[in-house]
Amino acid sequence: MSEETSSAPNKVGPQQAAKITGRSKSTIIRAMQNGKISFEVDEQGHRVIDLSELERVFGKAEPFSNVKKSSGRASSNANVQAEIERELQRAQEMIENERMKMRMRMLEDQTHMLRQQLDDAMAQRDQWQKQAQQVLLTSQHSQKQADDLRAELETQKRQELERRKQMVERVKRIQGQNQNSPQKTQNAGGIWSELKKRWNGKA
Repeated sequence: MSEETSSAPNKVGPQQAAKITGRSKSTIIRAMQNGKISFEVDEQGHRVIDLSELERVFGKAEPFSNVKKSSGRASSNANVQAEIERELQRAQEMIENERMKMRMRMLEDQTHMLRQQLDDAMAQRDQWQKQAQQVLLTSQHSQKQADDLRAELETQKRQELERRKQMVERVKRIQGQNQNSPQKTQNAGGIWSELKKRWNGKA
């Protein structure tokens, strides 16, 4: 049994005496040492003070049973306070968990929205690629048509030059055959003039 408790009724140790009288433990011990308070030594060798001695020196004090009850209430209050703190801690953890869940839901929603935007962008890209291919094919077809038309015009031009060349040679042959006859030469000259007019007219 500690120094602060005693098996004898109405006897307390210095610590309990300090609680009863409202003094400090050091004040009680000094009073015991200078003889102001008489005390006894119990079977365990602990110094104990009779409650009547405390009342004689310090006046009427709170009964020892009330002191024990007060001590019990303090202990109970401490337990209640500890339980309240535990409940507050649990509540804080629950709130933090809910915040984490909300953050996770927000991140999931943002991820889903970004995935949709990516899918839309990829669909638009595919559509643009198809349109670009169609434009390219149309352009290539138009280019081929233009090349074919240009080749055809070149062919017609070469054929026209060839016909003119043949016509000139024919006229020259006619002129050579009719050099000895003035009448024939005159007729050939008229023919040549007529051919030049036609030629210039076509040109």
